[in-house]
Amino acid sequence: MSAPTLTDPATDTDDRVAIDVEDLTVDLRTPTGTVRAVDHVSFRARRGETLALLGESGCGKSMTAQALVGLLAPIASVTDGTITIDDIDLVSASDAVRRRMAGTELAIVFQDALTALNPVYTVGTQLAEPFRIHRKMSKKQARHEAIELMRHVGIPEPETRIDSYPHQFSGGMRQRLLIAMAVALSPKVLLADEPTTALDVTVQAQIMALLQRLREEHDMAVILITHDLALVAEQADRVAIMYAGNVVETGPVNEVFGNPRHPYTKGLLDSVPVSAERGADLKSIGGTPPDLHSIPVGCVYQARCPLARGRCIDERPTLTRIDDKRAAACHFSEETPNA
Repeated sequence: MSAPTLTDPATDTDDRVAIDVEDLTVDLRTPTGTVRAVDHVSFRARRGETLALLGESGCGKSMTAQALVGLLAPIASVTDGTITIDDIDLVSASDAVRRRMAGTELAIVFQDALTALNPVYTVGTQLAEPFRIHRKMSKKQARHEAIELMRHVGIPEPETRIDSYPHQFSGGMRQRLLIAMAVALSPKVLLADEPTTALDVTVQAQIMALLQRLREEHDMAVILITHDLALVAEQADRVAIMYAGNVVETGPVNEVFGNPRHPYTKGLLDSVPVSAERGADLKSIGGTPPDLHSIPVGCVYQARCPLARGRCIDERPTLTRIDDKRAAACHFSEETPNA
């Protein structure tokens, strides 16, 4: 069992903190037993900024997001920690409180818009629903708000397309509709779970520009979940690097990417191709992430780490301050730049 991690030092005393996640722990039930998918994860996100959760597939990013919005049941559950928005802990909150806060305080944009949107209802019906439930608007008023929302996110001719079904829109337009539904009630926190995965490069840029604009207009905290380092470098203010369900490094993006202090972060950055020459060697991190059924007692990264030694086998490093903005979970973080 790992020790509780240190709160992200970038926001310890910031009164603009929109969401405060402390020691979040999620256990996942599988046919072969229960495994720990998220292990004492802590981070904070401020209003008006983008915090990226970055890591390889299977590192716990999406499970963290599902825990935040209460979508773990029945396969997983939060077993420890708190998720605080406006002094309300979502982990211990009742279902009624969570429903009241859904969309108004916390919203999510999924990566697969065609699956997330209901195929049997028009987009107008789906966009109007938050206004009717939370704002108690009439059907006519909610329809008007839905049209304005479509226009706000760049859907052309919304008056004529509001009665269309999700399959009648392109992938990029469907993603805009998902974002429109998420920001309809101006939430304090927006989770964007791989929001551009299935889109081409041009549409990706448009969607990220839309999210950035809406973040500024609504003064939201955006939590961007991705494995795309370039996207994080372009869009995020701060980053939390995740590995095997743990946050191993956190801090401002330019500082973390410019001078990584955890070997996993350095390995990710070194894996980015820097040469376009045919036949040039491509670097990668050797080995594979640990099986969640057999997470090592010590450092979760020990099997793939060039700095690993005896202490790493026996003792789990905790997320420790490097300076007032950064933290890393490595016993030998000062050696990482030369690893």
